[in-house]
Amino acid sequence: MEKERVTALGYEFACLNDAILAQSEMKKIDYLKSHLDKGDAQTVKALYDKAIDEKFFKTPVGIAFLTEMREYLIDVLDYSEEEVQAIPLYMFYDTTKKEGIADGDKKKKKEHVGLLFISVVLNIALIGAVIWMFWIATHTDNPNIINYETVLTNRYASWDQELTERERQVRLMERELGIETESPDLTEE
Repeated sequence: MEKERVTALGYEFACLNDAILAQSEMKKIDYLKSHLDKGDAQTVKALYDKAIDEKFFKTPVGIAFLTEMREYLIDVLDYSEEEVQAIPLYMFYDTTKKEGIADGDKKKKKEHVGLLFISVVLNIALIGAVIWMFWIATHTDNPNIINYETVLTNRYASWDQELTERERQVRLMERELGIETESPDLTEE
């Protein structure tokens, strides 16, 4: 849906705020015209310079007034082109892309593609490293946060088995040597 355009002072503006700004500039212009002594060259030149330096006028309405003042300074008050400041324009009027700008955009796009590729490769490598670390953590004999319960249970079970086997062997040796102890007999297992 296209925005509604606003017409004011003979110009069609893209938005209401620009039209309001143009109307306020028109009020400034009317005030200046009614109070300006056009015979005093220094006053006209000082006013023109101040209007440009302070950026009083930005819309086409104000630019037209500055153009009128500039022509008056040069044609009527005999100032040279070099003595009168050029009127600055605060917009871009050519909306087509220039070749240099387009080439710069292509270079930036290629840089972004290269950075994107590097980022993807690094992310895949990091994901692989995390998976590898989890695999190592789950398949190691050392206790860690993932497998500590299993490792400790297995370790204590093997110690219990070793102790039971040693105790059984000690009892057998005691019988052979004829030494009786008061502990339970493990040979009946």
